Amino acid sequence: YPPTIRRVRAVDPDTVGRTLAAKRLAAAHVPVEFVGLDGQSLPVDSDSVDTVLSTWTLCTIPEPQRALAEIKRVLKNGGSFHFAEHGRSPDESLARWQDRLTPIQRRIAGGCHLNRPIQMLIEESGLQLAKIETYFVAGPRVIGYTYEGVATKL
Repeated sequence: YPPTIRRVRAVDPDTVGRTLAAKRLAAAHVPVEFVGLDGQSLPVDSDSVDTVLSTWTLCTIPEPQRALAEIKRVLKNGGSFHFAEHGRSPDESLARWQDRLTPIQRRIAGGCHLNRPIQMLIEESGLQLAKIETYFVAGPRVIGYTYEGVATKL
């Protein structure tokens, strides 16, 4: 993180990941405080956060609309939501495969949905998209359509 960052409040349902990262977290120049397991309910004051970062998370949250509403609630006016998420492909043939494979993917990958329309979910949340890029990452196209960008709370 840049030197201007004073603290990080993290929400992560994977407690095993926390254990694996413990040494790196202890050595970080920025204190990291875990404040919850679920992005659908953030134990953080309204209008108190400058920036929210979500990486490959919205696919697994049971109700991503609730998580995005919480992100909007905790962000200060002018605050930003940075994201990198995989989701629904605009290629209809590929999207049909994502729909077929999502029930299996959910079982084997911690609730991951391959077919969530990330851009639409963010737009419907009331956050304003300031920047978005979409692309396929290397690997199977059915899991690789990626949305990366920034949205702001006005």
